[in-house]
Formats: sequence, C-alpha cells, structure tokens
Amino acid sequence: MTGEEHPDGSRSLSRMQQRRLDGSRDQQDAFVRYFKERVYATFTGLAIVLVVSAGEHAEADHAFFALVLGVIGITAAGFVSDVVSHLAVHQEFPSRAEFAVLLRVAGGALSTMIVPGILLLLAWFDLMELATSLRISSIVYIATLGVIGWVAVRRARLSWGQKLLALGILLALGLLVIALQTLAHSI
Repeated sequence: MTGEEHPDGSRSLSRMQQRRLDGSRDQQDAFVRYFKERVYATFTGLAIVLVVSAGEHAEADHAFFALVLGVIGITAAGFVSDVVSHLAVHQEFPSRAEFAVLLRVAGGALSTMIVPGILLLLAWFDLMELATSLRISSIVYIATLGVIGWVAVRRARLSWGQKLLALGILLALGLLVIALQTLAHSI
C-alpha cells in the first residue's frame, strides 16, 4: 500500500511505514532513557564509593548501605520523573508497554550496583579488604562510564577526529561531574 500523493509531488507514508517509523522512534527513545539512567546511577555510585574511600573510618556495612540506598534513590527519582513527564506531556499514565520500558530502564540503572555491591559484601564478610573493594568498585564504575561514552561516540555520525574530540569532552565533563558529586557528598 502506498501513501497519498501531495500537491507538491511528495508522498505521505503508508500506515505500515508510519508504524515502523514510530516503532523505531520508540526504540530509540527507550535506548536514550536506558543510557541516561545508567549514567546517572553510575555517577551516583562512583561518587558514593569515592566519598566512602576518602573517609577516615570507613566501614563495609556503611559503604554497602550507602551505595545501595544511593543508587535506589537516584533510580526511583528517575522513574518518578519519567512517569510525571509522561503525565504532563501525554495527559495520561504510561501504557503497559511504556510502563514495561520504564521498568527495564530502572532495572538497568539498578544493575550498575551489582558488581560494586558484591565487592562491598565481600568486604563486609571480611573476605576482602574494604580499601580493595572500594578501589575495584571505582574502577568498575569508571570503566562503565568509559564504555557508555565510547558507545555513544562510536554511534555518532562524526569523523574519527570529531569522535576523539567528543570522547575527550565527555571525559572532561565526566571528571567535572565526579569532582562536583564527590565534593557534594563529602560536605
């Protein structure tokens, strides 16, 4: 089925073409939300790990609960923000399919604390030194941010030089965010 021809000679999309385009946009929107929430949760987790590392008398149980509650808190805030935004824009609650996307996005954000959480549990049960656990957790979070940044830049329609410049800018901005969050959590 072909679309209708307009007076200027252009053609409109058929219903099937429009559904495919809308589905593609929905997938892209979900991808953006997923990465955005992972970045928020990763920066939050990293800031918490860095602040606990800088503390003079850090305890493994405190570090574990600070991490878990901090990441759950930022994830819940993102989820509520998405629901409120949807209500404001669409004047209705998300559909089941949209709600499922929001839950997958939240799950992705929560997943950022799995490896650091396990490492902190190992320290809590005296199977690993807390300092080692925090150091490895920091490396995991920094590597996660690096991979997310690389995926974003790699997918961009830029020359290699522009991609390197963009990655450098993202790295500098990431270091600024880490510095600000660490300062905020340490005050």
